[in-house]
Amino acid sequence: MEAVLASGASRKLIPSLGVLLVAGGVFLLGWVSWAYWQPGPAPYQYQLVEDRGVERVAALGLESWPDLKFARYEIRMDGIDKPVAVAQVARRGAGAPIVLDWDNRTGEPLLFADMRLAELKSLSQAIAKHTSNDALLLGWWDTSRALQLLTGRETLFNAHLGEPFIAPPPWQRHRRSIVRYERDFWGAPPAEVEVRRFQRFAEALSLGAAAGAAQLRELAGDREAYVVVHVSDLYKLGLLHRERLGVAYKDFPVRGDLHGPISFVKRWMGDHHYAAYAVHELSDSQARAYFLADARSGNTLLAQMLPLSTSRPAELQALQLVHQHGGYWVYRIPARPGSAP
Repeated sequence: MEAVLASGASRKLIPSLGVLLVAGGVFLLGWVSWAYWQPGPAPYQYQLVEDRGVERVAALGLESWPDLKFARYEIRMDGIDKPVAVAQVARRGAGAPIVLDWDNRTGEPLLFADMRLAELKSLSQAIAKHTSNDALLLGWWDTSRALQLLTGRETLFNAHLGEPFIAPPPWQRHRRSIVRYERDFWGAPPAEVEVRRFQRFAEALSLGAAAGAAQLRELAGDREAYVVVHVSDLYKLGLLHRERLGVAYKDFPVRGDLHGPISFVKRWMGDHHYAAYAVHELSDSQARAYFLADARSGNTLLAQMLPLSTSRPAELQALQLVHQHGGYWVYRIPARPGSAP
C-alpha cells in the first residue's frame, strides 16, 4: 500500500516539476528580453561647458541670429582626460538642440561627420540672400536641420534621424544604448513618414544622375527647390548604400597649401587601387581625402555633384550648380517638364 501511494505521489510530482521548469524558462526568457530592451548607458556623455553669451556670440560672428541660444558641449568618456569630440549647438526657444559644428578629436568616425560652423554660416547667409522665402531645401538630415534653423527655409527633414550609425568598432556593441541616448539628447524620435522620405532621398543620391535627379524632384513636388550636399556625404551615403557607393577616407597633415598633400593623396589612391578622390580641408593643419572604391561608384548622382577627380560638377546636366562654399555644393532642382516656372 505504501509503495502504491509513493508511486502516485511521484506521478503527481513529475508534472509539477515540469510546470515549474516551464515557468522558470518563461521567466528566464522574459528577463533576457527585458535586459535586451533595457540597454545600459552609452559609453560617453554630452557635457555642457559653455553657454554662449553676447560677447562670445559676437566673437563667433553669429550676431545675425539674435533669437538663437548657442552652447558648447564636450563629448566625454570615463577614463579619458580630454574630450573625444566637441560640439557647437544652437536652439530656438525651447526647441531641440541642433549641432552646427562637430569637431571629432579621434582617428575614428564618431556619431557625426565633421561639420564646420564657419562654412555653415556662410552657406546659410548665401541661401537666405539668393532664394525665395518659400523655397524648399533638400539635404542630409543634419545639414537640413542646421539650414532650417539658420535660414528659416523649409527643409524636407527636421528630426534627428541618426542615419547612418557612425561609431568606432568598440562602440558597435553599444549601438542600442547610443541610439537611445542620441535621441534623448537631440529630440523626439522621427515620424515614420520622415524616415521613409529620407530613405528615398538617400536612394536618389545613390542612383545615376538622371534617375536620381528625377527622384529628388518627385520628393520636392512642384515648388522651387534646391539640394545641398557636402563632401562628407560621400562617407555617409557609402555606409547606407555600400552596394552602389564604395568609399574610404584618410586624413593628411597640411603645411602651407594643399599641393603637398595632393601628391600623397594620389600616391595613396594608386597604392590602394582607388578610382577617384576628393580632398576637403578640415582645418589649417588637416585635410581629409575621400576615395571611391571603383568606377561604378563614380556614376552615382552624389559622386557627380562633388569635386572628385573624375567628376565635373559645373557640367552636370541633371541639376544646375548655383553655389559652392567650402565642402558644400548647392544645386537647383529643375522644374518638372510642363510645370509653371
